[in-house]
Amino acid sequence: MPPLSWGGTFQFGRYHMLSYAIRRLLGAIPTLFFIVTAAFFMMRVAPGGPFDQERALEATVLANLNATFGLDQPLWRQYLIYLGNLAQGDMGPSFVYRDLKVHEILAIGLPVSMKLGGMALALAMVVGSALGSVAALRQNSAVDYGVIAIATFGITIPNFVVAPVLLLVFALYFDFFPAGGLTQWQSYILPVIALALPQIAVVARLIRGAMIEALRSDHVRTARAYGLPTRMIVIKHALRAACLPAISYMGPAAAALLTGSIVIEQIFGIPGIGRYFVQGALNRDYTLVMGTVIVVALFVVVFNLIVDLLYAVLDPRVRYD
Repeated sequence: MPPLSWGGTFQFGRYHMLSYAIRRLLGAIPTLFFIVTAAFFMMRVAPGGPFDQERALEATVLANLNATFGLDQPLWRQYLIYLGNLAQGDMGPSFVYRDLKVHEILAIGLPVSMKLGGMALALAMVVGSALGSVAALRQNSAVDYGVIAIATFGITIPNFVVAPVLLLVFALYFDFFPAGGLTQWQSYILPVIALALPQIAVVARLIRGAMIEALRSDHVRTARAYGLPTRMIVIKHALRAACLPAISYMGPAAAALLTGSIVIEQIFGIPGIGRYFVQGALNRDYTLVMGTVIVVALFVVVFNLIVDLLYAVLDPRVRYD
């Protein structure tokens, strides 16, 4: 049998990648089904209802509302109806935002959250990778200790503490940036920084540890022995291997950032999916909470798959068999 040409090898590898992606997506269906089921019954078991108010509604009005939204049906029937509608792409109407369906609300909030989270993700990867690389190249120096201290501070201080401090100092005291909303491009700066700071800290620590290990590897020592410039060794050899742990971490982190931050969106008054989730949970808007949970679960599945595919690009030892 003649050996495969480069084109044949490429086609063979692409087939394995596609086959692996399809298997992963099919394998995610039971996971998504379990998440939908658990979220459905947990929302129904929680005390209160979508039409509970400080001033109780009349019994006939409440009965009509329950009948309109199908809440007068047995729980098992509501569950089957919801699954049937979901299979057709219908997430149902919102119980609180009466004029909107859930997918319309998500279409409003998701682009805002994705834009905010995308900028925070890019900032975290660039700054975290730079700090981690510098710390690794100057191991046990003052720079290294400074990066470790900053990373530890960023990990231990939660964003519900960082965000109000940034808001008070740079928006209210110095008046450098707007205090809330997204009225102009400067409005993105503080929430993006608040979102990115914990991720910068984690990425810096991951890159530093992996970079130190990569710099001690045999192939990097060989490259140094051949007299290659340090810059080329770091960028083309060490950094490529050091990125693997950070990419593995950024899969679920990207899903969390792109689907909205509950705390950041509430503090800065950003109309993203995280804020809608909070409002839905507080008002027992079952369908809105369910829709948000499904979107987040889909993002986690997709980004974990992307991370696995990127592994094979960065590490030739990874295969899809």
